[in-house]
Amino acid sequence: MKMDRRSFLAGTAATLTVPGMTGKVYAQEKIVRFSFPQDFTKIYTFVTSEYSQGQRDYITLVNERGGIGGYKIVADVSDHANDLPRAIEAYERGKREGMVLIDPLSTPVARALVPRALEDKINLITAFSGRSDAADGTVFPYVLPLSINYWTQAALIIENFSKMEKGDLKGKKIVFVHIDTPFGKEPLPILEVLAKRLGFTLIPFPYTPPGNDQSAIWPQVRRAQPDFVIFWGAGVGQTVALTEAFRNGLKMDRVSSSVWLSESDMDVVGRANAKGVMKVEPCVGGREPKVIKDILSDVVGKGKGAGPEGKVGTAYYNYGVQMASLMVEGVRMAVQKAPNGPVTGPWLNEGLTSIKDFTAEGMLPPTTVTKADHQGGGMGRIAQWDGNKFVPITNWYTAFQDVVWDEIRKYAEEFKKTGK
Repeated sequence: MKMDRRSFLAGTAATLTVPGMTGKVYAQEKIVRFSFPQDFTKIYTFVTSEYSQGQRDYITLVNERGGIGGYKIVADVSDHANDLPRAIEAYERGKREGMVLIDPLSTPVARALVPRALEDKINLITAFSGRSDAADGTVFPYVLPLSINYWTQAALIIENFSKMEKGDLKGKKIVFVHIDTPFGKEPLPILEVLAKRLGFTLIPFPYTPPGNDQSAIWPQVRRAQPDFVIFWGAGVGQTVALTEAFRNGLKMDRVSSSVWLSESDMDVVGRANAKGVMKVEPCVGGREPKVIKDILSDVVGKGKGAGPEGKVGTAYYNYGVQMASLMVEGVRMAVQKAPNGPVTGPWLNEGLTSIKDFTAEGMLPPTTVTKADHQGGGMGRIAQWDGNKFVPITNWYTAFQDVVWDEIRKYAEEFKKTGK
């Protein structure tokens, strides 16, 4: 079924408004308006539906419980199809309608919206996308990743490899198989610095996007006889990489990826074939977190879920819940600081940059967002596929944040000078 803004809003409104509420009454309510124009139909389809479902279900849970300090959250969900004109149109529409936050879940869209968000003082959420240097809130006051950026994810992976080798990577070979795009190349500066610091050899292998043919690369990876492999892509690039790694006889428990790996990828590759592969985990997966149980009982169980019940608790669904919970915590802090508003971008920004040790009742690592640090502290963990689910094999930790922040500040300073 074709999804457009109207149908998304119809599904959202059923969960975000009280029964019988009309548009005119709705406008008179104390509301905080979020805008979620995302890519449901073109490039990011591997993640968007589940991520959006998690966001909407969490917001429904909050609103069903009375909202935050008398405020209800309104989510305007639409499809920008990763098309910049459509995304900008959605942004301008949201601005006219009073949005104070936008989450486009797309790196090219987020990058295009940065100048507008900074000028308009509208909070641009760039979770697992956009510019990694946006972690520097002194340069990007209205751009907020609220999550571990790609540089931090690469650092977490290397630290885990180091622990697996009892703290010594000297003389080891680490292969980096990545999509040949800015996203795929982004970890390279961090990996190169860490290779010099820790004494390992870094061997990069780029592949042509979208990555549906990597057959020429993986035999070269096998012949390199790496001690560890990092594969870095999204969607089809990930499943093809995993399939080729297995086909070429690589040890899966020596292979790791970023946050972009999910249960659906394992189904494509073969659940048994992928056993042992590792990934970065930004929040707790599965249905054990209290907030996921609450959604199942109080939202899905009452027929108010935004999508299939079977998707609740998947990796990307939980990412959506993670980000929605941080947004709502920002609202809670803003209401605490200024209960009577006015509800504006700066009002919410004060709340978002006051989040302290927030865990969403144990679902997230302790997350603290400040005016200087929009990443939230840089904590993640490593999970491993056991043939059926991802199981955490580390506690929450940070890694090489000195290297990461050197890179953040370098690129943020360049943006200050050039606007690029």
